[in-house]
Amino acid sequence: MTTLAIETSTAQGSVAVSSSGEILFLETFIAARSHGSALFAVLERARGEVLHIDQIVVGLGPGSYAGIRIAIAAAIGLELGVGARLVGIPSIAALDASVAHYLVVGDARRDSFYFAAVDGGICSDGPRLATEDEVRAATESFGTWPLYAAEPVPRFHTATIAAPSAPILARQAAEQRGIVQSDSLEPIYLREPQITTARRSPVMLRPSKPARWFE
Repeated sequence: MTTLAIETSTAQGSVAVSSSGEILFLETFIAARSHGSALFAVLERARGEVLHIDQIVVGLGPGSYAGIRIAIAAAIGLELGVGARLVGIPSIAALDASVAHYLVVGDARRDSFYFAAVDGGICSDGPRLATEDEVRAATESFGTWPLYAAEPVPRFHTATIAAPSAPILARQAAEQRGIVQSDSLEPIYLREPQITTARRSPVMLRPSKPARWFE
């Protein structure tokens, strides 16, 4: 089975193609704001390395909402073009870590964090929103499990930084391990979207006397 993996949940993106356990293509790239232009150029080069793709896997985060949405859109376009199966795996379950099980913490904004426990490429706990105290209590409950973060996290400076890896995503998808979504993909949401009510337009009052534009 030939698998194309797309990972863009952090500023460091990566694309990999694997077949029968062998990595046929791997490229990483940096895009601090949007992965759009960089990603599509890399995908074009990846497509040139293989004749057929059976499966496309996308890292679903948590992480950059815009980056993940771009990856999903690209995957859907490829799915329609090559007839491949589409699956999604949490990006944090594919960190380039040197251990089989680990804990993950991330900055979820608004003075909150996300926490997860990953065992053998599967999130056994989370990802879930947590306060700083809840994360510290959770890390203590897991004993010696090491703490990782995909990007630097304020107040958790001891976490080892490890980026999500497209080759690891490809391997897990090929083994049908850790898949949380298929066919229709969405980024992993940690809280309900914030909806802002549109402001009402000011009411224009008719003047009591005709307006005089010129004196």
